[in-house]
Amino acid sequence: MMRNMAQQRVRIIGIARHRLSTDGDGVTTLVAFHGCPLRCRYCLNPQSLGDGGRFREYSPEQLYAETRIDELYFIATNGGVTFGGGEPCLRPQFIREFRELCGPEWQLNLETSLNVPSPNIEALLPVVNTLIIDIKDTNPDIYRDYTGQSNALVLENLRLIAEAGRQSDCIVRIPLIPGYNTDTDRDASRKALEALGFTRFDLFTYQIRKH
Repeated sequence: MMRNMAQQRVRIIGIARHRLSTDGDGVTTLVAFHGCPLRCRYCLNPQSLGDGGRFREYSPEQLYAETRIDELYFIATNGGVTFGGGEPCLRPQFIREFRELCGPEWQLNLETSLNVPSPNIEALLPVVNTLIIDIKDTNPDIYRDYTGQSNALVLENLRLIAEAGRQSDCIVRIPLIPGYNTDTDRDASRKALEALGFTRFDLFTYQIRKH
């Protein structure tokens, strides 16, 4: 079957090998995509925004060829590839085609805000192992103030994941963001997520760097 390669090429802002237990289990390679729907006040990867012309484009086959060099590490440690960004869930078909190439032995993880259309998440759930979700805050006003966007899609996708029974495959990051939310806000977010059946949380405080 012929693939439309023009549609299945993505810009990659970075590939980091030999990451150990930081982006999922075992040894992982972090693949960061260009493009994000959010405009967070303290963006960790501002290179993922704006013009991506300086970054290399990859097809699924090209990315597989570059990452398979570490296949023995992946299989021996229950590791694999973590897609981050930017927002990897903007490119579900690319990730699905990558899964076809690497097969079921690799762990595929997503670092995502979940602020994407629900069909994207529906397409990805069957092919990924772990979702590392940066929730920001479940309060709509706090979320909009910090990201510039509504969190309606985020909440819809959390419910979708819960209905699919995949809560245990998610690690939900609930940050304390100085100047935007409080410990009370964060506790409220956690309780809302626990009500949906999520149990794995990463609680931390953003370290704001002054430039």
